[in-house]
Amino acid sequence: MTPPPDSPVAIVTGAASGLGASVAAALSTAGWRVAGFDLRPSDTTLSVEVDVTDAAALAAAAARVARELGTADALVTVAGIYEELPLESITDDRWDRMLAVNIGGTVNACAAVVPQMLERGSGAIVTISSDLGLGGSQGDAHYAATKGAIVGFSRSLAGELEGRGIFVNSVAPGAADTPMLAADSPWRAESFLSTLPAGRLVRPDEIAAAVLFFLELRGACVGQVISPNAGATI
Repeated sequence: MTPPPDSPVAIVTGAASGLGASVAAALSTAGWRVAGFDLRPSDTTLSVEVDVTDAAALAAAAARVARELGTADALVTVAGIYEELPLESITDDRWDRMLAVNIGGTVNACAAVVPQMLERGSGAIVTISSDLGLGGSQGDAHYAATKGAIVGFSRSLAGELEGRGIFVNSVAPGAADTPMLAADSPWRAESFLSTLPAGRLVRPDEIAAAVLFFLELRGACVGQVISPNAGATI
């Protein structure tokens, strides 16, 4: 069912697949009109094909959403990449790409949307970090570094926007059962899963529920981090 034209508007980056698609679907079910930003078409109210590493293109995409749907009430920055490599195998190009997409894409999306929210005086932002950004990880230091940077950026932005009607929080999931996690990933191994109280990877719909939690509470949570991780970190 398509939400009515007066429903709130959310922008979701990375909305074409995986966690982004789950977040977009959960928002739509909850009555939001969703603008999906991705390199590929997304199953959203408004699908915009855009590269999150291109700040100018993201600004233009946000302007299009404002024209066609209205100023975004919420922004959820899901777009990201992941790979598992030891430090000696992480080339400069790999570092640069990880930084550009994960933290760069998050910053670019916020920079594109925050001015519109400030003009209206309200809004909510939920960034997607990772449990690895909080606790670190052996074998994917460049990924963990970018996700830790997202937490620092989100808390800093929350303070910067304090008292201006815009609330920023972050969801830092544990290993999730999405296509981003390869079939032979050590996070899918029984030796890891058996250490989790839940005995399984966290589901995308559970992460999406954490996003909705922040959006529904609005000003009750500011600069906070939730880690749906199936009990990986207690």
